[in-house]
Amino acid sequence: MSHLLCLGLGYSARVLARRLASEGWQVTGTSRSAGGAARLEAQGFAALVYDGDAPSQALARALSVATHIVVSVPPEGDGDPILRHHAGDIAATSTLRWIGYLSTIGVYGDRAGGWVDETDEPRPETARARHRLTAERQWQQVGERSGAVAQVFRLPGIYGPGRSAIEQLRAGTARRIVKPGQVFNRIHVADIASVLAAAISRGGPAGIFNVADDEPAPGDDVVAYAAGLLGMPPPPAILFEEAVLSEMARSFYAESKRVSNRRMKDVVGVVLAYPTYREGLAAIAAEGV
Repeated sequence: MSHLLCLGLGYSARVLARRLASEGWQVTGTSRSAGGAARLEAQGFAALVYDGDAPSQALARALSVATHIVVSVPPEGDGDPILRHHAGDIAATSTLRWIGYLSTIGVYGDRAGGWVDETDEPRPETARARHRLTAERQWQQVGERSGAVAQVFRLPGIYGPGRSAIEQLRAGTARRIVKPGQVFNRIHVADIASVLAAAISRGGPAGIFNVADDEPAPGDDVVAYAAGLLGMPPPPAILFEEAVLSEMARSFYAESKRVSNRRMKDVVGVVLAYPTYREGLAAIAAEGV
């Protein structure tokens, strides 16, 4: 039986996990807390607790029988917390066929709105992006040592049911921040699952794939479009220079790039259900009617 182990069974990985479980796969996921593991079990998944602070016999056993691994836990200063304690367990397994590491397009850094693809050299500008790049390379090396196909999926902003401008507008928390020339890349959570499922089905090749939709766009355009779907006036425009933002949010606005998804389409062979934010937001708005 195919056995998917999700190292960090969060928002994105759960969509893939549900899809594969419905096809008869065994699915196990990790959470950093006992409460999180209990919530996963309540959703029908086998779950175990792992916080990355020490080796885990339970995780070692799960790694020994996994055929496929999806990694979405955030890295730390020295790289991936799973590999800190369990790299040897992964290299020793005889069942593992595929590794999918969920990274970030933040590793490209700022490109002043220009296009970037997988052939461009990473230029991470934040500590968290540098840590991601380190973890990418670590997992690629694990794939080489274990014989499993290791694929890195660089993700932009993730949205979907429960996490979009639609819910923010309905809650009265949406803001329309305007920074001329700024564009963001995004991907619907269901399309992430489709890409991963297609990559698993094909089984290779190893490498790096940008997982983004077809249309990088300003964030204020997205909020305005969502408001139109709901028949609401858009929130008032706020100039970026006048916006009160967290340090992390401000760092996102420090980088602008357009990420190409051509390799994802050509090699993985996926057709996006939501090729732009318009289709994705319309589906979310319709679900809430």
